[in-house]
Order: sequence, then C-alpha cells, then structure tokens
Amino acid sequence: MAKNYTIDASGKKLGKLATEIAVCLRGKNSSDFKAYKISGNKVIVFNTSKIIYSGNKMQEKIYRRHTGYPGGVREITLGKILEIDSNFPLKTAVRDMLPKNTLRDKAMQNLKLYEGEIK
Repeated sequence: MAKNYTIDASGKKLGKLATEIAVCLRGKNSSDFKAYKISGNKVIVFNTSKIIYSGNKMQEKIYRRHTGYPGGVREITLGKILEIDSNFPLKTAVRDMLPKNTLRDKAMQNLKLYEGEIK
C-alpha cells in the first residue's frame, strides 16, 4: 500500500534526514516490504534550505565529478553548491543510500524537494 509522506527539513541534520527519506522510499517501514519491489511511497520534503550542516562541512565537504576528458576532475565545496541549489546535497545523500540498481531511479522519481514552504 503506497503512502504519502510530508517532511519538514528545517532544523534537521542532513544525514539523519536522508536516512529517514531513504527508508520511506524503499518501504522498509511497512510490514509488506519486499527488497525486489518499489513501494510506491511518495515523499515530499520542504524547507530544504534550512537543513543543518554540522562542523566545518561548508568548507571541507567536497563534491567531485569528472567531465570525461583527461584532467577533467571538477571539485566544488558544499558552501558553493548551496548557493546554486539547496536541494542538491539532500538529493545526492538520499540517492547514495538507495540500492545501486534499476530500483534507485524509480524510487528517486517519488521524491519531491522544495526550498521553501509548500503552497
């Protein structure tokens, strides 16, 4: 049975929030959990711009990607990412907590992130 979850992210830490969302998306909090099936649960998260980042993560947490060309490693810190898109750190944290197979993309379609309040 698919459920809808609405989560307020203000004042919550990134990792704990991402864990909570990943459990809801997989359906591990329900009695009819099957590892090979998508639960169909939808998660809506608002106030992602008010997530708490502990320690010196703004300067020390680095996101890396590669362009595909030699010497093409690009690095950007959490602080700069948040200036561009406050949803990105939460989205990547949840994505990395889901299983690395075809179910991940289907589960990520059921996640909606909003920087402010829901209207």
